[in-house]
Amino acid sequence: MSFEVRQQDGVAVVGLTGDVDLQTSPTVRQKLLECLDKHPKLVVDMSNVAYIDSSGVASLVEAFQVSRKKGSDFSLAAVSPAAMRVLSLARLDKVFNIHADVNSAVAAKG
Repeated sequence: MSFEVRQQDGVAVVGLTGDVDLQTSPTVRQKLLECLDKHPKLVVDMSNVAYIDSSGVASLVEAFQVSRKKGSDFSLAAVSPAAMRVLSLARLDKVFNIHADVNSAVAAKG
């Protein structure tokens, strides 16, 4: 699992690469929470996430909940079909703000 944090039009974009699973989800959780401490607008770029399990989903849910408490703006972008299936099964596709790509997610935070 690797992370890339960059700024795009005043929005923090966290690029995840690799699997988000039991082994990597604690690090994903920590990185997302750190970013939320520093940035009120956050997009998680999931275009390079091939696999996510329930622990990975839990990390995303926790970051989403923290963002709500802080009044921050948290969304997902470019979710792979495999990851979208997992989110849909958990009905989280109705909870998260999910955008087709990073540019549309950033534009929505305008």
